[in-house]
Amino acid sequence: MKIGNIDFGSRPLFLAPMEDVTDIGFRKLCKRYGAAMVYTEFVSADAIIRSIPSTLSKMKVDDDERPVGIQIYGRDVDSMVEAAKIVETFHPDIIDLNFGCPVKKVAGKGAGAGLLKDVPLMLEITREVVKAVHTPVTAKTRLGWDKENLIITTLAEQLQDCGIQALTIHGRTRSQMYTGEADWTLIGEVKKNPRIHIPIIGNGDITSPEKAEEAFDEYGVDAVMIGRATFGRPWFFKECRDFMNDKAHKEGADSVPAAPLTIDDKIDILEEQLRINVERIDEYRGILHTRRHLAASPIFKNIPNFRQTRIAMLRANTVDEVVKILEDCRLKLKQL
Repeated sequence: MKIGNIDFGSRPLFLAPMEDVTDIGFRKLCKRYGAAMVYTEFVSADAIIRSIPSTLSKMKVDDDERPVGIQIYGRDVDSMVEAAKIVETFHPDIIDLNFGCPVKKVAGKGAGAGLLKDVPLMLEITREVVKAVHTPVTAKTRLGWDKENLIITTLAEQLQDCGIQALTIHGRTRSQMYTGEADWTLIGEVKKNPRIHIPIIGNGDITSPEKAEEAFDEYGVDAVMIGRATFGRPWFFKECRDFMNDKAHKEGADSVPAAPLTIDDKIDILEEQLRINVERIDEYRGILHTRRHLAASPIFKNIPNFRQTRIAMLRANTVDEVVKILEDCRLKLKQL
């Protein structure tokens, strides 16, 4: 599977762009454990143009996390074009256009998934951004605004005709937000369309390695993008890759089954994530960046009465406090 000149190999797994989640430390860990491509946190075109320091810092990428995409959102042609030109100076491998974010502060202002209600504007933005930059342009969107307006099969062709080099589809409407289940059937319909020649990347409810494999087998997508399942679990990509490789090995493929990560490995990874964030920013903000991952990590769910430990994690203000809690969890998990 290729986007532009980047060859991702067979059945690649991508890390979704997520605000306050996909900072550089987390991206590097996801890359190490099997993400074929990672994305920065999505950023506002207006904030890029106004050179807001916090926004510009989100777009800094390191060579050891490549290939990396920067995703932008906005609601008018001029700002999106100007922002894309600025983004290009940060040298991402891909510029992704966010036409899928459903949250009110984005979609309610006509950006993100809000553009599903103004497809002509979405297409004009796409055409003009593609013309304005040399970096491959991709897009991410949803099935439609609501269940009465499932427009993705037509929209995919229209976006392709505007010059995008790949399309990511989240299997929900905007009105669903993140409720209910992702519907992959229309994603599969887009992929089956003989007019579609760009890669189709599926997204939504990939919560297990089995789900990742099903997305490839049942719906034929070229890549799978994974979001919320990675919270507190940057090794999820390895789990998915190992599962698919092990199954292929059992079916006769020339691949060697990989050893699963141990509890010690996983606690070490979370502690490393904490250290990366603290060294990159400072102790207080580094801990804030790491907390949501720690609190959401599924490895702790078997610890009895974990609720109190989780509260302590969210209240910890020093690295020593957080590490002590993680070490206590390590001991408890090894005793289970």
